[in-house]
Amino acid sequence: MREDIRNKHSRVCEYLSENGLDAVLLSRRCNFSWFTRGAHNHVGVACDVGVSPLLVTAEQAVVFANNIEATRLEAEELSGSGVAMHSYPYDAPQAGATLLEDATRGMRIAADAPAAGLMAEPLARPWDRLRWTLTAEEIEAYRSLATDTVAALESACREAEPGMTEWQLAGLLSAGLHAHGCNVWTLLVAADDRICAHRHPLPTGHRAERCFMLVAGAERSGLITSHTRLAHFGPAPRELQDRHAACANVDAALIGATRPGVALGRIFAEAQEAYAAGGFPDEWKRHHQGGSCGYLPRDVKAAPGSAEAALASQAFAWNPTVTGTKCEDTMLCTADGPELLADATDWPTLTGEWKGFAIRRPDILQR
Repeated sequence: MREDIRNKHSRVCEYLSENGLDAVLLSRRCNFSWFTRGAHNHVGVACDVGVSPLLVTAEQAVVFANNIEATRLEAEELSGSGVAMHSYPYDAPQAGATLLEDATRGMRIAADAPAAGLMAEPLARPWDRLRWTLTAEEIEAYRSLATDTVAALESACREAEPGMTEWQLAGLLSAGLHAHGCNVWTLLVAADDRICAHRHPLPTGHRAERCFMLVAGAERSGLITSHTRLAHFGPAPRELQDRHAACANVDAALIGATRPGVALGRIFAEAQEAYAAGGFPDEWKRHHQGGSCGYLPRDVKAAPGSAEAALASQAFAWNPTVTGTKCEDTMLCTADGPELLADATDWPTLTGEWKGFAIRRPDILQR
């Protein structure tokens, strides 16, 4: 096996031994991409479960794919990986089920999604922890992804013109993301009054006359990053700027508190306190604040009292909102302090501050 996959295989072998299992069957995109270091087993982009499962035992890793998927996987996704392939005709799906049954006969298996004809227990939640601590190679790939996503997002904001519909703005952002080799995972757009009305604004035919917000969730090599930017045609009202400054301070509270070993509930409490200090004590109730991420947009969303602790080399995407504005970028939790994965650009910034911690955050672009 390739070295990075060999390391993942070692983690899985430990999991198998600790849980008395002979194998795990991985069909979900997050798990498949994590083990294979970025391979894609899906066809439809709006799906959680792919079409070609991966069976991992202590001895080997094998993908089961019909002949349509096998050619792409072998040539473009898994070449040189050391992951084996069992292929079957697409018009004989039962042959695939039989291959899987034969390969797992007598085994105790846990699966992350149901598989036709296979007796397997659900994969327990502790499995997810295997994905959370990122390797040096994954972190470097994540930095590149975040940088490209921010570039596409900010470029779309600069290219936008008054009167464009939210769908047109979404098209600018989608084109930019694809041009950087990113798959669109989440794409939200709100213009003018819709920014205040909805925290998860799917794009509509509403036209942007004064201001707009673009939200990008982008995937590449299995990793997913999340970012938000706001722009205003002409000077932004003072009230909106004040709200954004308060939101940036909440973001600083969340980012600054994200240290190895700190419970997500404790981080959430810092955000609640920062909201109150900024004069918006109930805003946290109107939208989740984000949480850990990596091979999913959010692995665990922070909540009051959550005992799950942040880990070193774990990614987080916090997304505080004060009605009409939002802050969001993906960061890395490290023993040396938080690191934003995307480098600063020529986008306007302001300083978010909380309890002695200060960090530059994206301001509203005024055009």
